Amino acid sequence: MNFLFDATSFYCSAEKVYSPHLRKRGVITLSNNDGAVVAVCPIAKKLGVKKFVPFFQIKDLVNKHNIVVTSSNYELYSSLSHKMMQTIEQFTTNSYIYSIDEIFAHYDKPLNHSSWLELGNDVRKTVWKEVRLPIGVGGGATPTLAKAASHAAKRIEGYRGIAVISTEQERVAILKQMGVTDVWGVGNRIGRKLELMGIHTAYQLSQKSPTHMRKQFSILMENTIRELNGEPRIAWDDVRADKQQIYSTRTFGERVVNSNELHRALVGHCEAAMVKLRKQKSLAGAMTVFASNSPHDDTAFYRKSVFHQFAVPTLDTRVTTNAIQQLVDKIFKPGISFYRCGVGLLDIRPQAHFQTDLFAPAVDNPNLMHVLDAVNTRYGKSTMQVASKGFSKKHEMRREYITKRATTRWSDIPVIKC
Repeated sequence: MNFLFDATSFYCSAEKVYSPHLRKRGVITLSNNDGAVVAVCPIAKKLGVKKFVPFFQIKDLVNKHNIVVTSSNYELYSSLSHKMMQTIEQFTTNSYIYSIDEIFAHYDKPLNHSSWLELGNDVRKTVWKEVRLPIGVGGGATPTLAKAASHAAKRIEGYRGIAVISTEQERVAILKQMGVTDVWGVGNRIGRKLELMGIHTAYQLSQKSPTHMRKQFSILMENTIRELNGEPRIAWDDVRADKQQIYSTRTFGERVVNSNELHRALVGHCEAAMVKLRKQKSLAGAMTVFASNSPHDDTAFYRKSVFHQFAVPTLDTRVTTNAIQQLVDKIFKPGISFYRCGVGLLDIRPQAHFQTDLFAPAVDNPNLMHVLDAVNTRYGKSTMQVASKGFSKKHEMRREYITKRATTRWSDIPVIKC
């Protein structure tokens, strides 16, 4: 049996963990720079708030119903996600973290429980007790059926947060109540094509010939249909493949109009990308640096990118930030109010299989980078940083409604009064 454990409206639920007075109020979470709604709790949904709409369009609705608005608190979400995953992994030795709020688990038997429903309920209650996060639980013979059961647990009346597809009757009943675009892996574009073919529900899709649908679409569609019928086709890799490109990019909290501020912002992105590079034990052979204004500006749209090849692939933040110092003048243009910038690491290769060059020795200091990462992991991001990043917060994203980072900042630790 495959299970999917999925936090309910994770960002909003995370905001309520250390603010229990919000549990009976509507809460929404905004995207970077507080631009759009990215998470809506069930209470706010009932009040008419929808995801992925610009925040300014729903301000009147938010004020009318006294809905709590929060900026994206990534430090808090990451910490609570880690705690939730650790709690769930107490119940399994075979798990796969799919996203920040979803984890799959595979079981040969329901542990010491009398049924699959009892196992799912036990996990659900334990996560609430230890982390104070509500989760939905879906179980099925395949990961796709587990996804379908998770959908039923959250959206089909009568399941109350947990659904297990253990019989043919349960499989048919749930798939008949799911739209075809609710099936894992079927997006809106493919969904429109399926609906033109008369396929409107997940059950109708499961009735189609897998080999015929593969010719119409791809092998992914064939695998989806077979999984909907209980035939396992998806296997989680024990080790995730390393990323072939690593990017760090974001819009500015305030527009940047001088080269020094642009340089500092690019160094910050470079620093973030290099941490990810070292985490997967890789080297970067090249780098691209880019910046632009907004296409909605009154002035003409401007976007410039520059490619840089390193003489020797590197893992050292000092090497990459020194390169940015040489590139920023090629990107900066006077009179442009820069809205976004970023850094991309390219030509990525594993450290273990890199052969050094006798005539171009590397200048990396791996031990120094290890200390840098260890200090920042233990004491918080940017505790140690390259000086060229500066200490100005001007280019950082706008988060006017940010809540306390209760698990990562000493100053934000909750105070309990007895």
